[in-house]
This record gives sequence, structure tokens and C-alpha cells, in this order.
Amino acid sequence: MSNHDQSPKSARHYLDHASTSPLRKEVLDAMLECLSGPCQGDPGRIYAEGQAGRAAVENAREEVAYFLGVRPRQIVFTSSATEAINTAVWSAKQVNTSGGIVCLPIEHSSVQNVSKRFSTLVQPEVDHYGRANVDSFKQALDEATNSGDKAPPLALAHCQWGNHEIGTVEPVEEIVAACKDRGVPIHVDATQAMGHLKMDLGQLDADFTSLSVHKCGGPKGVGALIVKKGARLHPLIVGGEQERMRRAGMENTPAIVGFGALCKLLSSDNNALLNTEIETAYRQTQKIIQTVSEIGGVRLFGHLNPNLRLCHIVCLGIDEIEAEGALLALDKMGIAVHSGSACSSESAEPSPVLQAIGADAKHSLRISVGHTTTQEDITALCDALAKVIANLRKLSAYTVAGTTVAFENSNHG
Repeated sequence: MSNHDQSPKSARHYLDHASTSPLRKEVLDAMLECLSGPCQGDPGRIYAEGQAGRAAVENAREEVAYFLGVRPRQIVFTSSATEAINTAVWSAKQVNTSGGIVCLPIEHSSVQNVSKRFSTLVQPEVDHYGRANVDSFKQALDEATNSGDKAPPLALAHCQWGNHEIGTVEPVEEIVAACKDRGVPIHVDATQAMGHLKMDLGQLDADFTSLSVHKCGGPKGVGALIVKKGARLHPLIVGGEQERMRRAGMENTPAIVGFGALCKLLSSDNNALLNTEIETAYRQTQKIIQTVSEIGGVRLFGHLNPNLRLCHIVCLGIDEIEAEGALLALDKMGIAVHSGSACSSESAEPSPVLQAIGADAKHSLRISVGHTTTQEDITALCDALAKVIANLRKLSAYTVAGTTVAFENSNHG
């Protein structure tokens, strides 16, 4: 064996939790117990193994409902948040086949793409922080609902809770209230907010809320659609009678159990762990923001105000440095982050979020912390980021015109 083979592995620093987060031990333990225990039967069968599976699914449903502040019957388990979003749009369009859809330009691609497939989009304005303009949203609703058509002109409106690229928190309560006042069904995408923001979906009372848990330490392959009390859901996937005939297909029992275990963990001791993790994430991202503020030609996309941004996301614009080069350089130094540039994803298009706020996705980096993030991770990133930027600027023969470009809480340099 060579000396190279005998050398210890370099430490890795994973800072892309907004894409997906490592599975928590408590969640893994619950899933392994399910996989090796008596609940491996079809939850739709009446024999013992089936009934054990049914009990596991319903216990998990109760834990999820308790954490989110809704009733268990409101929860429809899906394979992902993407499926939940597709189901919400499909169901709304079955009620109103000709109605348009209101969709902010900073919504996730899964929201935008399925909405475009079924309807014409009405897109209210957002400010340069990526935050919805409530008056513009109301105007879009009013112009459509006052059109004089016999059929309701709007089938659905969307509003995400927190943005997946820049972390901006939307005025979701005001927008839900505006939609309810006008009789327009509203879907809230809470996927990125889940586990990173205190949410009471019962109090919010949106018609549909979609979410998943793999971005905060839960399993992949499971999501949920929360349906307003008393509302009818038209299923997207048909076949069997699972999920009270709202989503066909055998339940993914181990993943659902993991979903429930995560919610139980975060809601224990009056949300003590959730509160601690939110506070820690704010401190960690604030340290990143403070560090990059000392580097010329770097700006923050989204809000500095902690009440208006998710605790775990920092999105940076870096002048004259291509995202691909920065990502590769950081990865070589053991640090995993993300970019809104197409080079970092399967898509051929840059982030629509960054485009909507007038930012250059080719020069952006998104850093996101999570439950496994340590002080060592933050220190390693802060040390590496300054070196990578300096080195890449030397390679590109770039200087900041002999002066320092001010760090701004802005999308325009």
C-alpha cells in the first residue's frame, strides 16, 4: 500500500443542507426498527403484519399533525414535495379547468413548471430582496376576479413560505388572507421552511400546503400535502384506496415513520430542539455574512434582517468569478456548497429566482447550514472562501479597480 493510500481522509464540510440534509440518527433508528420489525406488511391488510404497518403510518401521521398544528386527517403522504405540489395544482384545475394561476416569479421550479403546464400564469412583482409585494399580489387577484367571467377566473394562487435560493421569507399570512377574502384557493410551498422556521399551519389555514423533510434531517422519498379542513382533494395518482382515496399506491411505511420521528423530535419539550437549531443556524450564517462583508466585490442576495430570511441560507454574488470555478475549488478544499448557475444542476437554465431579482446566477454561491453543521465547518468555509476568491481573481487577472467594492445587502452592485 502506498503512502498516499495510508494517509487519512481530509475532513469534509457539508454546507448544502437546503438541497438535502444528512439523515438524523433518531430518524434512522426509527426507520431501521420499522424495517426490521413487525410493520413490514401492507398497511391496507387486516392480518397482524398489515395492522402493524397501519399503526406505524397512523402514529406517524399524528406526530406530523401535532408538529404542524393540523388534524391528522388533513395530511396526505406523498413521495415528495414535488408530488404534493403537482397534486395541489391538479386538484385545483379539476375544480376550475379554465382558471388562471397566480405564481410569484421566485417560486420553485416545481411550482412554476406544473402551473405553466395547466394554465396561464399571472406573476405579481417581487422586490429586489425577492419578497412579494402584497399590494401587487392583491392587484393581480382583483384584476382576475373582477374580469366579469361567469366562471371564477382564478383556479389557484401560490406563495412559498421561504425561498430556496436566497432565503427570503414571504409575507405568507397576508397573502393567504388576501386570497381567502377573494375566494381564491391558495397553495403554500413550505418545503424550505420546514424545520427552519416556526410554522402553525392550522392557524395559517391555507387550502393546500406542500412540504418534505429531507432538507432538515428527515428521509428522502416522502412528502406531504396538507389539505384545508373540509376541502375535497382530487387525487393526482389513482388506483387503490390508500390515503383515504386521495393518493393511490402502497404507503412507503419506513419513510413515513421517519417523517413522524423527525416531527416528534423537533416538537419535543415544547420545540426546544427546533428553537436551539434555529438560533444556532442564525449565528452560523451571521458569521458567514460578517466574514464575506470584508471581501471586496461580494454582496448578499436577500435580507440581512433575521425576521425576513430563513435562518440557514446565505446567497452571495461574487464579482468576476464564475460559480463553477468557485464550486470546484471549494470542493477540492473539502467544502460542499451550491450555486444558482446551471453548471451545478441538471437544468440547462440558471436559477429563475436570481433572474427574477436581477442577479447574475453565473456568479452566485448558496451556502446553507443544518443540524450537522459545526463551528469547524464555518471556520473552514470562511478561511477557504477568501483564499478561493483571491486565487480565482488572480487567475482571471481581475482586480477591483484599485478600490474595495462595498458589501451590500442588495441585488444590484
